[in-house]
Amino acid sequence: MRRIAIYGKGGIGKSTTSSNVTDALAESGLRVMQIGCDPKADSTRLLTGTDRPVTVLDIMRAKGEAELEDIVREGRNGTLCVECGGPRPGTGCAGRGIIAAFEELERLEAMDVYKPDVIVYDVLGDVVCGGFAMPIRNGYARDVFVVTSGEMMSLYAAHNIATAVDGFRADGYARFGGLIQNSRNVEGEDGLVDRAAQEIGTEVVYRVPRSPDVQSCEDRRTTVVSGMPDSPQADEYRRLAKVLLERSEDVSGGMSLKTQDYGCDCND
Repeated sequence: MRRIAIYGKGGIGKSTTSSNVTDALAESGLRVMQIGCDPKADSTRLLTGTDRPVTVLDIMRAKGEAELEDIVREGRNGTLCVECGGPRPGTGCAGRGIIAAFEELERLEAMDVYKPDVIVYDVLGDVVCGGFAMPIRNGYARDVFVVTSGEMMSLYAAHNIATAVDGFRADGYARFGGLIQNSRNVEGEDGLVDRAAQEIGTEVVYRVPRSPDVQSCEDRRTTVVSGMPDSPQADEYRRLAKVLLERSEDVSGGMSLKTQDYGCDCND
């Protein structure tokens, strides 16, 4: 089983990248689960074609405890789609929401039931809070990749995430796999991202070119891989998916919840 976390600054295109990678892997015949770890709950919408999917926390609030059929939706090419969700706007802590959702998936033995070949965690690039760091800190994801562009704030976030992963490495948790450049046509973008990778001590594993096909497919609530399968951009995502698969480690077992402090200080 491959367990891949894709992080990135909000708005950088990590969910679009994650969904197209997930779709491409599933298209190739693999059983792929994508878990959205963002309180906006918009990670899997291109796979399911819905703007506001039901989340793990939605079901827990309504029923107390969830059932797998309540929270795992089938998406394009048989993908398995889960949204952790978050607290109601203005209340609670989004990081603790992720922790609660992961604990519920663990209780339901989701990985043992579905037996995915690949799990893709799509995570908002805020690793200050222990909840958002949970995929890389608690034995869930094995390989971490960061979506960035040549824009300063996305590179800053990439550096912070790499630092967090490095801090957890001694405990045997996830390892940093490199940067995915989601190109924005910033002047000198390739050089900016290359220099950032060198400063971090990693490499750029793939450069996704900018294409109007992405927005066109998003307007139709679909990935490029499914919405425009014969396009050059769809082939870019297929190549990226292959690169991530080749660079990730095949590890046995599913999620393994560890009961130590998660580092989330909010009590809500």
